[in-house]
Order: sequence, then structure tokens, then C-alpha cells
Amino acid sequence: MPLTEQTRAAAREIIARYPEGRSRSALLPMLHLVQSEEGAVTAEGVDFCAEQLGLTHAEVGAVATFYTMYKRRPVGDWLVSVCTNLSCLLRGGEDVYKRLSANLGVGHDQTTEDGTITLEHAECLAACDYAPVMTVNYEFYDQVTPDSAEGIVDALRRGERPAPTRGGPLCTFAEASFQLAGFADPRPDGVAGPGVGEPSLAGVLIAEAGGWKPEDGVAGAPPLTPLPSTAPPAAAPQTKVN
Repeated sequence: MPLTEQTRAAAREIIARYPEGRSRSALLPMLHLVQSEEGAVTAEGVDFCAEQLGLTHAEVGAVATFYTMYKRRPVGDWLVSVCTNLSCLLRGGEDVYKRLSANLGVGHDQTTEDGTITLEHAECLAACDYAPVMTVNYEFYDQVTPDSAEGIVDALRRGERPAPTRGGPLCTFAEASFQLAGFADPRPDGVAGPGVGEPSLAGVLIAEAGGWKPEDGVAGAPPLTPLPSTAPPAAAPQTKVN
């Protein structure tokens, strides 16, 4: 299916951001652009990027298959990513994923029958201080439980847009891809919403409480706060029986 003239015009605008002779640097936003229209980076999208940037199909395909944010199969309106890497795993991330998989009737990288929600494991969402976390179209929902995660997904299925824990209001996958291509969110409240949360500020708060000033260097740092022991109790000695 040919790309729309609107997408072609946006592609020309992306390429114009880069100095002459450096147009290949536009590849990443170009891939987001074609994904915003087609819901994935299709073969036609790869060919379009290659043609516009003077690259080969293989060169574009190598980039499109390297980054996980570029999808090779159509994604629904809502890409639900559940972190199951170590920090989130230890705090119940796998349980969250299993609940959503059962709720939606899909597995990793699969989309619901109505085409609205795509579920995926995420290796790391870079928010260990809020574990376990999930994202919807890359907006964060922190410290989720199986119940709260299911509630978010159920709201999406009802046509609602539940507010993320941090960041701007939720937008569709197509809208998010268009913004990742370097175009502003047209919504007046697109940059609204809470920013950094308390877990990310823990180190700063400890330093302030201890009176540490950066100009004092390491010598002026507050003493280490002792952590409660989590070691298991020592096992009772075994009596040897002859």
C-alpha cells in the first residue's frame, strides 16, 4: 500500500534537518515515521527509506531489525510492555505478564483479535527504582501489581486512556511513533503530567539530610546509611549420629 503524501512530505521535512551529504542520519526518525502510518516497518517502508536516503534495502533492514522499537508485524493501538528483567522479575514482573497474557489471550509479540492491544516482554525499561513497571506506548506505569496492571488493560479495552504514573498523557502507538520521528505532540496537554518520582530522588534526599555539598567532594559525603540485614538466619549445627 503506497505511503500517503502527508507521510512523504513529513519524510522530506525529516531529511531537511540534516546537512547535505548526511541524509543517512535521518534513518531512525524515518523508520518511526513509516511505522506511524503502517503500524510496523513493512517491506514497503524499508524500500521507501532506502530510496529516500540512498541506502540499500539490506542497510535499512539491518537497522530496523536491530532496535526493538521497530516492529516487523502490525502493532495495535496500545503496545503493552511488561518488564521481566531482574529487578522487576524479583518484584513480581513475571506474575504481571502472566496475568495480562491470560486476560488478553495472547503471548509475547502477539495482538488481540480486535487488533487493539499488543503484548510483549520487555528486557529492561530502565526504571528499576519503580519495579515492577510496565509501559503503554512507552509511557510508564510504576510499581504495578497483577491487579493494577489488569485494571489498566481493561480500561484500554473500554476505550479509556488511563493516566500514566509519570510523563505526558497517553497517546496511540501511531501518535507515539510520529512523535518519535521528531514531530511535536499537537495536544495542549501533551507535556503535562508528573515528572520524576520520589524513588529516583532517594540518593539526593540522603545527601541533603547529611548536609553534603557537591563542592565538598567525596570527603563531604554523608555517612552510609546502614541497611537492614536480609541474610537468612544461620542454620543450627547438625549433630552427627554414629
